[in-house]
Amino acid sequence: MSGVAVADVYIDSSVNFDSFGLDPRLNQAIKQLGFKNPTLVQSKAIPLALQEKRDIIAKASTGSGKTVAYAVPVVQSILAQKSNSKEHEIKAIILVPTRELATQVHSFMGKLVAFCGKEVKLLNLASGVSDSVQTSLLLENPEVIISTPSKLMSFLEKNTGNIELQNLTYLVIDEVDLILSYGYSDDLDKLANYLPLKTLQTFLMSATLNEDINDLKAKFCRLPAVLKLNDDELNNKSKLVQYYARTTEFDKFLLAYVIFKLHLIKGKTLIFVNNIDRGYRLKLFLEQFGVKSCILNSELPVNSRLHIVDEFNKNVYNLLIATDDSDHIREVDEEEDEEQEQDETKEPKHVNIKSKQDKEYGVSRGVDFKNVACVLNFDLPTTAKSYVHRIGRTARAGKSGISLSFVIPDKEFGKHKVASLKTAKKDEKILRRILKQQGKLGFEVKPYQFDMKQVEGFRYRSEDAFRAVTQVAIREARVKELKNELLTNEKLKRHFEENPDDLASLRHDKELHSAKVQTHLKRVPDYLLPEGARSSKSNIGFVPFHKNRVNKRRGKKKGNKNDPLKTFRAKK
Repeated sequence: MSGVAVADVYIDSSVNFDSFGLDPRLNQAIKQLGFKNPTLVQSKAIPLALQEKRDIIAKASTGSGKTVAYAVPVVQSILAQKSNSKEHEIKAIILVPTRELATQVHSFMGKLVAFCGKEVKLLNLASGVSDSVQTSLLLENPEVIISTPSKLMSFLEKNTGNIELQNLTYLVIDEVDLILSYGYSDDLDKLANYLPLKTLQTFLMSATLNEDINDLKAKFCRLPAVLKLNDDELNNKSKLVQYYARTTEFDKFLLAYVIFKLHLIKGKTLIFVNNIDRGYRLKLFLEQFGVKSCILNSELPVNSRLHIVDEFNKNVYNLLIATDDSDHIREVDEEEDEEQEQDETKEPKHVNIKSKQDKEYGVSRGVDFKNVACVLNFDLPTTAKSYVHRIGRTARAGKSGISLSFVIPDKEFGKHKVASLKTAKKDEKILRRILKQQGKLGFEVKPYQFDMKQVEGFRYRSEDAFRAVTQVAIREARVKELKNELLTNEKLKRHFEENPDDLASLRHDKELHSAKVQTHLKRVPDYLLPEGARSSKSNIGFVPFHKNRVNKRRGKKKGNKNDPLKTFRAKK
């Protein structure tokens, strides 16, 4: 929910927050956030957690307010216990799959305890701050710790900060299915040895639940209440329209140029690619046509990534090219296991470039992208589950959205070496799984056919721009972007909001430039446009720059004694 109003489809108008009997300070914060009536998951989960002390296992759709459903009981419980003791103790641990989501949860929790003075301290272990600083903050025993499982375990195993968990009251595991798919199962198993499980109250929250959650349920829950909400209603009211388009490897770039240069998609677009170099190739290609975009990937500094997401949400950028590294984590359905075992040894690898990538980065799930009009799968994901996670970034909270996925047919794979990507070899196979999966959910993924006759006029320009994006240019752009973001990262630490003049220097969509700058490509001549899109100008024929009379008998222009084709001393 993150402080943003949700769609009416989620609201439970029969209840209001005043009916929960919350602490006045908490009620004041809730009113300031603009919440009046809780959502369905909140109206069910909050009373069960506070009054009946039940563990909560909640499956609710993206944008339905799951963060508030666990945050309110956590803060209320801490405030109630504070009336008896003023000492600081660690009371709640909130585990999330990515650093980006940890920051968003920390930000929202900060707003929720805004009127509690210093009684409720928060600490985000996944913030990217140095371990020495985090250790000193842990010594203050913050009431709420927000972290990824691996980061928390690194502190517990080193006993850094002398973390004392004997008085822990709440354990929240947010985005459970993603935490499991990211390979955090071992960390959760180890964590269980440090927790007072007999007295612990647990929240397991996710948009999807599967059998994998049973192990967590047995390990961390005592009296679980399972909430499955909104499924039927949302299936009927979903406003996401899904398309796929079969195309060639080079025509992906051609179509992207046409779509964004002619503004065929209105609103903000999130483009997914399957590796970091791919993102820079697309950015360098588009910027030659004056199409601005910014990059989001795992090698950028944490503060830069968070700032990029924040500014994208504030509509500073309309086009975000995101590298979905989670595609390289195995997320295989039981139905897919047998078919994928044969291809296991041929799993695509990242481009071999030495860089420090954040293992706790995630963009297809968890990150709260707001008001995304379109998700473009420039590269099709490598699993059907990743497809669901990606398209979930649009049509959120009852709003409409569109997804478009480029698919490379088997016969076209490998024909354009430079534009090719190894993962595209499985596109047809993945598409069949996606169609089957969405069909089971009652959704349709429709084929879309571009009118290539109208697009063909743009091809020569695309080829010219594409040739300029060499591998050397990509590598240089990647290094340049990283240097820019490291500098920006330092400025972000100094609260640039106090210096509005610096805002321009902190933009993330600056041109990186390819090997050859071709400014003429930024203008689209009328003759390239479809007839209906051309500006209305009367056809007056060819008009020469100079009006010269021609001597018909001799076939020469008057006053021009020299043949300009034979000498450089010709008069103008």
